[in-house]
Amino acid sequence: MNMILKRYFFLLVFSFCLSAMAQKVWTLDECIAYAIENNLQLNDFEFNEQSNEETYKQSLRALLPNLNGYTDYGVTFGRQVDPNDNSIVNTDLFANNYSLSASFDVFQGFQKINSIKASKLLYRASLEESLQQKYMLAFRVMRAYYDIQFIRGLIVISKEQVGISETNYRLVEKQIEVGLMAGADLYEAESILLADKLVLTQNRNRLVAAKLALLQAMNIQGTDEIEISPEFEEATAATQYPVESDSIFRTAVDFIPLIKAQELRVEAARKQVAVARGNLYPRLAVQGGYGTGYYETITDSLGVTIPFRTQFRDNTNQFIGVSLNVPIFNAWSGRSRVKQQKIALARAQNDAEIREQELYQLIQQLVQEHNALKTEVLQTEKRSEAEELSFAIAQKRYEKGLFNAIELGRAKNLLARAQNENLQVRLRLKVNKSTLDFYNNLPVFNIN
Repeated sequence: MNMILKRYFFLLVFSFCLSAMAQKVWTLDECIAYAIENNLQLNDFEFNEQSNEETYKQSLRALLPNLNGYTDYGVTFGRQVDPNDNSIVNTDLFANNYSLSASFDVFQGFQKINSIKASKLLYRASLEESLQQKYMLAFRVMRAYYDIQFIRGLIVISKEQVGISETNYRLVEKQIEVGLMAGADLYEAESILLADKLVLTQNRNRLVAAKLALLQAMNIQGTDEIEISPEFEEATAATQYPVESDSIFRTAVDFIPLIKAQELRVEAARKQVAVARGNLYPRLAVQGGYGTGYYETITDSLGVTIPFRTQFRDNTNQFIGVSLNVPIFNAWSGRSRVKQQKIALARAQNDAEIREQELYQLIQQLVQEHNALKTEVLQTEKRSEAEELSFAIAQKRYEKGLFNAIELGRAKNLLARAQNENLQVRLRLKVNKSTLDFYNNLPVFNIN
């Protein structure tokens, strides 16, 4: 019984949380912040950051000396060499050895230094790539957010169309009662009303789908409802800076994370070439060690095995040395690695040029679209005003019996289409201007 009550309480709290989330009015910044906090795909890039950070830290630790301990315990049987005096004995033999050794690379062709620089550059590149993914997610959320605002605007227009059709339907009913219109006119008015209601229903369904798209972009589960801020900041026809492709590109190329990440990868590839060259240089290292052991065959003058503590102290040995490894010929493998790294460097440089080219082309398209949309906004506003005036005239003529329902419906549809196009163009200009502001390094998203 207690378990059932606990489950019921959990479901009640969970439902309350979902209801509160659905009732909350979300701003664009809040939607983006929530999406970044809860997006699972960003976790992969964060894991990549952590992996590259650990690689960088380990490259720093590689400068430290190597220290290793060793011990063994063994019993051998039969004919063997006595480790005490190297004589041949035929008996069971117990031995126990201990050693501690250390080595330090004095010179290795600067491989470790260049590896540190390369891994640090790759770590910084992973940070930039993670930031780039956050910006891309922010743009997806922004588009989904403005899609909702656009469809809400369509619903407002559709409601106005339904209201007009309902008014005309009641007007036809009254005209029929006084004998000024025939029954066929009522069927036409009803057909237009039903068509407008269908458009309203379709737009409401589109709104549900648009909200679902935003919820999925934000990774909100358990609900299909979200309420966004009704405020819509109109995009001004004139921007605060010259809308020129070259000018915006010069600004964008200095801060866009994807470009910076690729530049860092080019520098890392250059350091990796130096690492490969290090294999062609001699390697100088110093070593040292300490060892001791216990042997069952080491006895005193009475034939009694000397105790472990005494042997551990007396059997000690130390060594110190220097080693020099000079690569003379290794099947050309060293120079082959250098060539491979040079190819990787050329590929990274080419990728960087491709990213810059793609960025420039994207900005070109945005600038061209911006200029076109500014003109379209003015034209659709004038057309909407003209269609509104034309419909008002048609409505008066319809009321006087000079227009039939089909002619009135045509005028009303032209008005609705003009209003829809104007709303769509204004929202496209808003998204376009926000995108250009981003590439011009202006504050668009509040992303830390």
